[in-house]
Amino acid sequence: MSFWKKETKAPIETAPADDNAVGSAADVAEVMKKYDRESNTRVWEGTPRQLVRFAMVAFSIYSIYVTLFSTALPEFRLSVFLASIIIMGYLNFPMFKHHVRPNSMPWYDVVIMVLGAGSFFYYAFNAERIIKLSLRATKEPLLLVVGILGILALIELCRRSVGIPILCVVGALLAYTFTQVQWKLVIYNLFYTTTGVMNTPINVCAKYIVVFIIFGAFLERTGIAQFFISLANSIAGASAGGPAKVAVISSALCGMVSGSSVGNTVTTGSVTIPMMKKTGYKPEFAGAVEAAASTGGQIMPPIMGAAAFLMAEYMDVPYATVAVTAILPAVLYFTGIYIAVHLEARKLGLKGIPKEELPKFRELIKKIYLLAPLVVLVVLVTLNLKTMQFSAAVAIGIAILVGVINKDDRLTFGKFLDALEAGGKGTITVAVACAMAGVVAGCITVTGLASKLITAIVSVSGGHMMIALVLTMLCCIVLGMGVPTTANYCIMAATCAPILTNPAIGVTTMAAHFFVFYFGIVADITPPVALAAYAGSAIAKADPMKTGINATKLAIAAFIVPYIFAMNPAMLLVNVTSAFQVVQIVISALIGLFGVAAALNGFLYRPIPVVLRLALVAGGLGMMIPGTVSDVTGFAIVAGVIFYQRAVSKRNAAVQ
Repeated sequence: MSFWKKETKAPIETAPADDNAVGSAADVAEVMKKYDRESNTRVWEGTPRQLVRFAMVAFSIYSIYVTLFSTALPEFRLSVFLASIIIMGYLNFPMFKHHVRPNSMPWYDVVIMVLGAGSFFYYAFNAERIIKLSLRATKEPLLLVVGILGILALIELCRRSVGIPILCVVGALLAYTFTQVQWKLVIYNLFYTTTGVMNTPINVCAKYIVVFIIFGAFLERTGIAQFFISLANSIAGASAGGPAKVAVISSALCGMVSGSSVGNTVTTGSVTIPMMKKTGYKPEFAGAVEAAASTGGQIMPPIMGAAAFLMAEYMDVPYATVAVTAILPAVLYFTGIYIAVHLEARKLGLKGIPKEELPKFRELIKKIYLLAPLVVLVVLVTLNLKTMQFSAAVAIGIAILVGVINKDDRLTFGKFLDALEAGGKGTITVAVACAMAGVVAGCITVTGLASKLITAIVSVSGGHMMIALVLTMLCCIVLGMGVPTTANYCIMAATCAPILTNPAIGVTTMAAHFFVFYFGIVADITPPVALAAYAGSAIAKADPMKTGINATKLAIAAFIVPYIFAMNPAMLLVNVTSAFQVVQIVISALIGLFGVAAALNGFLYRPIPVVLRLALVAGGLGMMIPGTVSDVTGFAIVAGVIFYQRAVSKRNAAVQ
C-alpha cells in the first residue's frame, strides 16, 4: 500500500561519471515495477480504461458509505468487500509481469475472477443460512467447493499483487494444518468463520484502513508531499550534508501517512538521492539514507502504515494510546539517522546547498494550510469525539477543500476522480495481505501452533527475557521479509507477540506488540531481502548489498530501542509517574543514541580509535537503558570520549 505513490519527476542531472550516475525517470519506474508489485498492472486504454476507473471510483464511494452507515452482518459486509477486491485485483494485476498488453485480459483470468468473486458473493447472500448451519456446512459439497475457490482466488491474487514471501509463510502453515486437522474443517474455519480470512485484519481493513487509504490519496493531491520536501530543504538543506538531512526529515513527514517503505523510498528518493550524491555522499550511503528513513515512516504516528489501527484492535486499547506511545521511539529512530548523516558529512567535509537555491521559509509558511487535513484528523481521533472512520471522512472533506483553494496545485474534478480511483486501487494489496494474515491466524488457531511455539521458545530461553527477545527478533525478521506493513504486523501479533507476553518471559502487552512490529518492519532494510534498500540502490546506481548494510547501520536505533522498551516500558510512556521522568528518558536516550551512532561512524572531530568506539557503544547503551545509575554512568563515558576526541583534535591542529 502506498499513499504517496505518484508520478515521479526526472531527478536532477549530474555528471556522467559512474559515481555520479543516478536513475532517470524511466529507471525509477523500472524500480517500482521490480520492487513494488502495485506498479505491475495491466494497461487499459479508451473505453475499457474508463470502465475500470469507474469500478475503482464506485468501490471507494461504496467503502466510505459502508464504513460510516452500514449495519449489515459482518459476514455479508466482509464477503462483499472481498468479492470487490477480487474483481478489482484481477482487473489490475496480470498473471506475470510480461503479460501486459493494452486492453488484454486472458480468458483464464476472467474465469478465476468470476469464480473467486462469485464464491464470496454466494456467501454474502446466503450468510444467515450458512451461519445457522454451523459445522453442518462441512457436509454440503457445494459450500466446500465455494470455500476452496474463494481461498484459491485470494492466494493467486496475493501472488500477483503482494508477492511470494508471504505465500511461503501461508503455504507452510496450510500444509502443516492439513496434516493436523480434517480438510473439511480447515476449509470451513478459513472461509466461513471469523477465525480465518474474515479475521480481525480484514475486518479492520474494511472498517478503518480503506477510508484512510482514500484520505491519503486525496491528501497527496493537495501537493503536501512537495510541501514536506520543500519544508525539509528550508530547515536543513543549508547545513553540512544538507540533502541527506532533507531526506530524513521529508521521509519522516511523508511517512506519517505512508504505508509503503518502497513507495516512500522511490517517491522522495527520486529527488533526494541525486541531491545527496551531488553533495558528495557515496551512492550506497545515499541510497541507504533514503531507504532507512522511508522504512521509518512505517513506525511514525499517526498512521504507522495503517498498522496503528490493527494494534489498537489487537491490544483492545484506544487508537490515541497507540499513536502517543509510538512518538518517542519514532523520534529516536529518525534522530539516530539524522545524527549518523551529520557525522558522515563532517567526516567527509561536505557542505550544504547554497541558501539562495533553497525555498524561503517565509514563502512556505503561506502554505501551512496544507497541514489542515492532518491536524483535523489527529485532533478528532485523539479527542475521541467521533469514530476513527468518521474522523477520516471529515479529514477527506478538509483535504478536498484545501485542494480546491490551493491555486498552485488545484484539485480539479479529474483529480477528484483520480483520488477515488487511487484509493480503490491502493486498497487491493492491503486487503489481500490482510486476508492472507487472516489465513495465517486461522491456521495457528485451529492447530494450536501458537502455544507450541511459545512453549518451544520459553523452553530454549530458559525463561530469560533477553534470550527470548533475541529469538523473537530473529523470527520477526525472517517472517517479515517482503511482507507489507499491515500483514507483517498481523503475522507478528499472532505468532510472536504471545511469546513475549507469556508470564515466563514477562514483557508487557504494549511493549511486546511494539517489539514485534519494529522487527517485522526492519526486514525491509535487513539483507538479504531488503526491498527498500534495493529500491534505494537502484535509484542511486549502487551495490544493493552495500546499501542494505549501510541502511542497517543507519537504522541502528530500530535494533536497540525495542530491547530497551521491552525491558523497561517507561520509554513507551507506560507507568511513567512524572514529567521529569519523561524528560530524563528523552534526553538520556538521545545522548546515548549519539554515542552509538558516533561509534558506528568512527568519526568525532577525528577518527575514533577502536577502544574508544567500544566505550561509546557501552556508554550509549547505558544511557538508553532507563534508570538514573545507568544514565549517569553512560553519560560520564560518552562525555569523556567526546572531550578527549575534541582535545586531541585541537592539539593536532595546533601542532600543524
